[in-house]
Amino acid sequence: MASHTGSLILLLILLTSIFSYSLSGQIATYWGQYTDEGTLAAACATGNYQFINIAFLNVLGNGQTASLNLAGHCDTSTPGSCSSIGTNITTCQQQGVRVLLSLGGALGSYSLTSESDAQQVADGTSSTSRPLGDAILDGIDFDIESGTGQYWDVLAKALSGYSSTTRKVYLSAAPQCKFPDANLSVAISTGLFDYVWVQFYNSYCEYANGSADQLLSSWNQWITIDANQVFLGIPAATGAAGSGYIPPYVLIAQVLPTIKQSSKYGGVMLWNRYFDSGYSTAIKSDA
Repeated sequence: MASHTGSLILLLILLTSIFSYSLSGQIATYWGQYTDEGTLAAACATGNYQFINIAFLNVLGNGQTASLNLAGHCDTSTPGSCSSIGTNITTCQQQGVRVLLSLGGALGSYSLTSESDAQQVADGTSSTSRPLGDAILDGIDFDIESGTGQYWDVLAKALSGYSSTTRKVYLSAAPQCKFPDANLSVAISTGLFDYVWVQFYNSYCEYANGSADQLLSSWNQWITIDANQVFLGIPAATGAAGSGYIPPYVLIAQVLPTIKQSSKYGGVMLWNRYFDSGYSTAIKSDA
């Protein structure tokens, strides 16, 4: 039986035109995992973000019916429950914010069992469900934190194939900072990813004990990948991750001047919107 996952993704990213975006001082974040984080539209209205990843589509592949987990923002099993988010997506795009759908996450049931499975995820047509209303996303984010890492490259190629001269499907990835990432290295090596926001937290390759040495060493490895832009992914507050938080003044004084020397530097990714109670505002003129 064909997976319902593909039709969901396909319907969310097709039939739209390219918007004009400003790409200076770029900050990305994730939205969708905390009910109290405010609406997607409110996040975009801050003017602090150029990219927002809706998190997460965490059930997909292996013949499963795709399912979004938006942590109380809405219930995708109830028709129309998430249509307001679709309206918010359109509002964000009109403000120049690229909105992507993030696949995976730390929790969920997602895997690709074959090339055929990956292709079905990308282009299945067995469902007409549009949980986010008529909104069209700008692309797909890969936050693959479990499984074997197989066939995500096939999915990336299939999704990229939907780009045209008038419509680009943007691809992004959120690998762990250990290089290379076990789950995403093969996919990233396709060279199809526009943005790679590396998670420099909860790992040895992070800012720790007042030193950015391990982070910068890992950064120098990541900027060798075949991707358009690499982002520094960090927690937006001490409570956002187990470790790896960098105070804004340290980021601005000790980290950004070095990593911005790379032509691959794209900006900063903050995990996540809920914990961003001023971090993005503090760094946006320097990012």
